[in-house]
Amino acid sequence: MSNPFARASYRLAAHTPQQLPPDGGFEVAFAGRSNAGKSSALNALCQQNALARVSKTPGRTQQLVFFDLPPHENRYLVDLPGYGYAKVPRDLQAHWQAFLARYFREREALKGLVVVMDIRHPLKEYDRQMIAFAVEHGMPAHALLTKADKLGRGAAGNTLQAVRKELQAEHGDKVSVQTFSGESRVGVDEARGVIARWLEIGARPAAARVPRAADPGDTAGS
Repeated sequence: MSNPFARASYRLAAHTPQQLPPDGGFEVAFAGRSNAGKSSALNALCQQNALARVSKTPGRTQQLVFFDLPPHENRYLVDLPGYGYAKVPRDLQAHWQAFLARYFREREALKGLVVVMDIRHPLKEYDRQMIAFAVEHGMPAHALLTKADKLGRGAAGNTLQAVRKELQAEHGDKVSVQTFSGESRVGVDEARGVIARWLEIGARPAAARVPRAADPGDTAGS
């Protein structure tokens, strides 16, 4: 299949809601702990070596980074800040919690969330929080179990089934799961298909998004 993301290019980086592009069109966001392989996954999906920066210093993504997807107008991949090993000041953590809560709650263009997890260390607290955040706000989530080439086929399959069973028990059919490797290309076409469907690129229109429930007190949690 042709790659609908092959011409992806950097659009902007937003540190505040005011810096976001106009809220129209379709966006798919990518979240992942530091060292989970989020930047490598984005690069593999777009067949580019340096679209998303792969840093030796974990947690370098400190903004929402938007990538255009020409020739499709108002279609974006969005790289969210990654946490884990990064030493992030407490006030910056509070800023991102509030910013991301508002982004998930109010952003009409946001059609789905890809949560990137190292297959050897899946479903850490941050992963669960982000998946729950997406489900609570009425959007689908897709878990990429990255670095699948680091495990044998049997071990990777066992982890996939265990993660799928746990997420299904918690969230039903609102979360899908797959194995993925940017190195061996395992699962790359499958992931592209899911994301393209959400973005309504080269596929039949995605199902309508579930309406958001009212946020009591309009509080910004994470």
